[in-house]
Amino acid sequence: QLQASGGGRVQPGGSLRVSCAASGRSTSTLTVAWFRQAPGKEREFVTADRWSHRDRYYADSVKGRFTISRDNAKNTVYLQMNSLRPEDTAVYYCAASPRGIITSQVRRADNYEYWGQGTLVTVSS
Repeated sequence: QLQASGGGRVQPGGSLRVSCAASGRSTSTLTVAWFRQAPGKEREFVTADRWSHRDRYYADSVKGRFTISRDNAKNTVYLQMNSLRPEDTAVYYCAASPRGIITSQVRRADNYEYWGQGTLVTVSS
């Protein structure tokens, strides 16, 4: 089970960190990811961290601004978001899979078995 938290309202250019706490399984052996869904749009990939390859992937739209990390001792995954823009406004979902997802599939939502409930991030002045 995944529980996302930390969303809120922030001004453009600001920062926010959202968290995803996992229960029932250690995050050390999970491929973890964040997706987001803006109003009226489809869910899109944001970032992923593969335990199997110890590598990370980012959508071009967030590269250099967002960072995914994990604290396996706390069974928690984080998404640090800096230089936020109004177009980053969305519900952010954490996702996880116990499988070592191959590179070409890591951005596909249907490869993740576990999902959090989402947390709303609003970037507005």
